[in-house]
Amino acid sequence: MSLDQPQLDLSPKVSDEVRKTTCYMCACRCGINVHMKDGKVAYIEGNKDHPVNQGVLCAKGSAGIMQHNAPSRLRAPLKRVGERGSGEFEEISWDEALELAVSWLKPIRETAPEKLAFFTGRDQSQSFTGLWAQSYGTPNFAAHGGFCSVNMAAAGIYTMGGAFWEFGQPDWDRTKMLMIFGVAEDHDSNPIKMGIGKIKKRGAKLIGVNPIRTGYNAVADEWVGITPGTDGLFILSLIHCLMKAGKIDLDYLARFTNASVLINEDPGSEQYGLFIRDENGQPQVIDRRTGELAAWNGQGVEPDLSATYRNAGVTHRPVFHLMADRYLSDEYAPENVAETCGLTPERIRAIAAELARVAFDEAIELDRAWTDFRGKKHDKMIGRPVSFHAMRGISAHSNGFQTCRALHTLQIILGSVETPGGMRFKPPYPKPATAHPKPHGKVTPGAALDGPHLGYTHGPEDLIIDNEGNPKRIDKAYSWDNPMSAHGLMHMVISNAYAGDPYKIETLFMYMANMSWNSSMNTSGVMKMLTDKDESGEYVIPRIIYSDAYSSEMVAYADLILPDTTYLERHDCISLLDRPICEADGVADAIRWPVVEPDRNVRGFQSVLCDLGARLGMPGFVNEDGSAKYKDYADYITNHIRRPGVGPLAGFRGEDGQKSGRGEVNPNQIQAYIDNGGFWIEHVPENAAYYKPFSNEYQDWAVEMGFYDAVQPYIFQLYVEPLRKFQLAAEGVGQRQPPEHLRERIKTTMDPLPIWYLPFEDGHVDPVEYPIHALTQRPMAMYHSWGTQNAWLRQIHGHNPLYVPTKIWEANGFKDGDWAKVTSAHGSIVVPVAHQASLNSSTIWTWNAIGKRKGAWALDENAPEATKGFLLNHLIHELLPPKGDGLRWANSDPITGQAAWFDLRVKIEKSDVPNEAQPALPPIKSPVGKGPKELGWKVGQ
Repeated sequence: MSLDQPQLDLSPKVSDEVRKTTCYMCACRCGINVHMKDGKVAYIEGNKDHPVNQGVLCAKGSAGIMQHNAPSRLRAPLKRVGERGSGEFEEISWDEALELAVSWLKPIRETAPEKLAFFTGRDQSQSFTGLWAQSYGTPNFAAHGGFCSVNMAAAGIYTMGGAFWEFGQPDWDRTKMLMIFGVAEDHDSNPIKMGIGKIKKRGAKLIGVNPIRTGYNAVADEWVGITPGTDGLFILSLIHCLMKAGKIDLDYLARFTNASVLINEDPGSEQYGLFIRDENGQPQVIDRRTGELAAWNGQGVEPDLSATYRNAGVTHRPVFHLMADRYLSDEYAPENVAETCGLTPERIRAIAAELARVAFDEAIELDRAWTDFRGKKHDKMIGRPVSFHAMRGISAHSNGFQTCRALHTLQIILGSVETPGGMRFKPPYPKPATAHPKPHGKVTPGAALDGPHLGYTHGPEDLIIDNEGNPKRIDKAYSWDNPMSAHGLMHMVISNAYAGDPYKIETLFMYMANMSWNSSMNTSGVMKMLTDKDESGEYVIPRIIYSDAYSSEMVAYADLILPDTTYLERHDCISLLDRPICEADGVADAIRWPVVEPDRNVRGFQSVLCDLGARLGMPGFVNEDGSAKYKDYADYITNHIRRPGVGPLAGFRGEDGQKSGRGEVNPNQIQAYIDNGGFWIEHVPENAAYYKPFSNEYQDWAVEMGFYDAVQPYIFQLYVEPLRKFQLAAEGVGQRQPPEHLRERIKTTMDPLPIWYLPFEDGHVDPVEYPIHALTQRPMAMYHSWGTQNAWLRQIHGHNPLYVPTKIWEANGFKDGDWAKVTSAHGSIVVPVAHQASLNSSTIWTWNAIGKRKGAWALDENAPEATKGFLLNHLIHELLPPKGDGLRWANSDPITGQAAWFDLRVKIEKSDVPNEAQPALPPIKSPVGKGPKELGWKVGQ
């Protein structure tokens, strides 16, 4: 060995200090250790003590350094000085920016609050932004859920009081078989990766149902490459097979679901199809002990699935009989659905048989005693160790609500929800639809709205419509167009405001919603709507206020920019009031806090809202003397009280910080979180860990913790009565009637038992002309649009090809390096193609949000994201193609209004190789200019 080898420091100093906070590089909300050197961020690693990720951190989380230091960060408030869309701004002070915002917002609030539309993107603080909008008085507020996954959430809440991911998770420690439907790699990725690792180590089976085989589906033991939009039909066929074989949990169905509740089957009654109820309004069952009617929740009642009730010459049957009538029908036999689903009958029957075998032959028993809400004592907890998990892939269709309900029904008939080995709720769930608020929309100039904007309707009486039946909200949520919206319809706001349907607005106020690009259906159309002027030369949408941390595509279309901080520079609250970090065995929430101070003239958006609320004199944001109630968002987090003893954070409450869930304000609460690693967790009592909706032990603990104020056990709603109420209205019953053009659609789609129907686009375009399904999904290394301006993550995904299955690849004679023209009924794109054998044979796809508009995100105009990257959004429209009936139907689920991103049908042909992906839009000017050619980040020595 040479004597002049370099001297290496084998124990370099990693950091001066470690500051623990919460990641924001996706929606997992993992715990991170931020290593600081010389006052700057040097290194980010996972927090091993954190309940979400237990030290695991993905590429996105590690790349948070580059997100924090991105050249595209906005630097100061901006006022537009050129034409809208030009990107011409001047920097202004915060006082001037806030005074300008107030000058626009105050007159609206005092005269017509509905003229403000306030919609936020993936901000994770909806309980706060919703409170702000409610205090302002506008009915027009929602977040991103309406174009993301409202079908999953709403279907889960209405059916069983919770859904997947943020509401629930598989029992990773006990499940023996897991089926995942439409799960991509971006959401909840670390917990899912860890969970799959656990079940594979134990030898449990993983089945992936997805037209695309990547990520989790690539490591699945069995991949089901289903045709897009047919998941619901496949699931109902599984239910058919299980019911026909008698492989369902009858005891579970009788005790814990409304399968035993009696339905009024008198076609001459205005209650036809509704529950038989007693004088107290309680749904009725037949008590097996007496053979008589009894309330579903009566003490000691043993509900009977088989008994019927005859009255006045009419026989009324329980829900279970209606389920048998429907799902035992040959309509759902594998032989009759397989071709539509892109599967074989043998495959469907084999999966159903495997589910039955694991659920019943490998059942679990835990020696844990518990007591149900009828007073029955159980000495064991019985588990059916099959579990399910699903995400946007089955949700973002025009039949997505009923498909998600079908999946929940499949889980329930197996007895595998809230039982060992099955799907488990995460506190503060379970919460049935009746425990959530109803939506509110009463506008009073100069005053707050009459209640929360978002909630769950239970019949036509809850719709937010005027006396003529017209929608009161700009997005038409909670109207006859979308009666059970739950999350609002952000994808419809701009087009409705532009059309003045149902009315014009004065100001559009948005946060982290890249609506002129990747978050928009109909990108070119939306950009035109944002820039069009009326006959008088004024913009059709008069004013736009936008807040973002980065120079995104949407920035150029705003009149006033309120620059946000990065996630390492601000306070955030991952609250039980909103989207907490709970696990099935523990209630938990978390914070972010400024581990570094901003080096630019920017402010956290939530703190800006506190300031605006005070300047506008909004209730809840000012004291009695008119002074500001909160100096910033941290002050709000600490001191806001939503209900007695309940605030944004559930941990370290009370003056001494020793109370959990409920308790007085603790002025040192945020510091307590910081000292504890940025989170708080309390474990669910062992005898309340399962059967949560039905368990006295869990219900008592939930009230003690403040999840709700009174014990409220419930049973799962296989038959969702509110859907039948809307059907009845469409049939002519009741005072509130839908418009004629919607009657048939409501009667057909709003069935109280899960159904399947073809995605709407299939009926609006010619499937022979457009035979191919086109999908997007997010990669594990990216999350929404801001990932691809990250210097490290760009090395993983600098551009995106269009992946094509073998059948289509060979039919078109594609070769490596080829480009293709892809055409929908709405538009065309020309993009690079790549071969992927592991695809449904009629499906093409690409990664979402990689493509960038030239000039945005501080990227060079010749960056690969702008020349070889592209969006499928250019092919999609918020309205379906005309059908000859004089109407333009929304490209959404008719029940919830969820954007039907994945219904898209296209055709494909080989193209000449262009200089860059088409359409190639002209560059937009960025207020931050271009970043350096290379971005390095290393601090200290």
